[in-house]
Amino acid sequence: MRILVTGAASGLGAALTRAWRLRGDDVLATDLAGQDVDLTLDITNDDDWATAFEEVQTRWGGLDILVNNAGVAGGGRLDVATLDEWRWITEINLFGAVRGTRTFVPLFKRQRSGHIVNVASLAGLVHPAGMASYNAVKAAVVALTETTGHELAAYGVRASVVCPSYFRTNLMDSLQGADTVLAGVMAHLVESSPLSAHDIAASVIAGIDAGHELIVPDVAAQSAWKMKQTDRMNYELMMRAQADKLHRLAGEP
Repeated sequence: MRILVTGAASGLGAALTRAWRLRGDDVLATDLAGQDVDLTLDITNDDDWATAFEEVQTRWGGLDILVNNAGVAGGGRLDVATLDEWRWITEINLFGAVRGTRTFVPLFKRQRSGHIVNVASLAGLVHPAGMASYNAVKAAVVALTETTGHELAAYGVRASVVCPSYFRTNLMDSLQGADTVLAGVMAHLVESSPLSAHDIAASVIAGIDAGHELIVPDVAAQSAWKMKQTDRMNYELMMRAQADKLHRLAGEP
């Protein structure tokens, strides 16, 4: 398989790259920087995407899987997060995937094959308090992926979205925002997770191989998603309890 991975210098992107290479797949690892990166790619930069496309054409003459993985952490209570924070996270987490998709869709249509994998989050399916901007962009990535799958099915092109819960990674290094209370909660959830990026990567690759359109790779994410679908009353109670805890941590009346 010929695979391009964004955000491949660390975290899930690095784990996916390593796992695919171990089984013999060809991977073009891209990121802003990193020791194991093959190509520098700022996913917010159209020229960088054009360079990535040319590199794929030169190396392989085609592509089997595009993984839009690169992203940043963010969020904040509705009256704390600024509009600049909303613009920042949307430009990276949503428009990064849009740019990657737009770059390679013409190639996939000509090939009449290919697979676009967008890494979203459980936050794209389940929406806890204090994370409106992150929830919104990840939900948009879920919608983008579903639309992509419908639109390109006639060309033999598939689309999958990945929605994990918290796992140990360096994603929090990218966190920006005025809501330091929410940042502390998120950092604790990441650091205390029993799951590593390698655990998530193994489940993601299994889901891609199986052709799943929605990949919810861990038990915690699966349980939360199932509760929202089948037990809406208790789901709402749980979400509101989390909101109350956040208000208390912030010292709000």
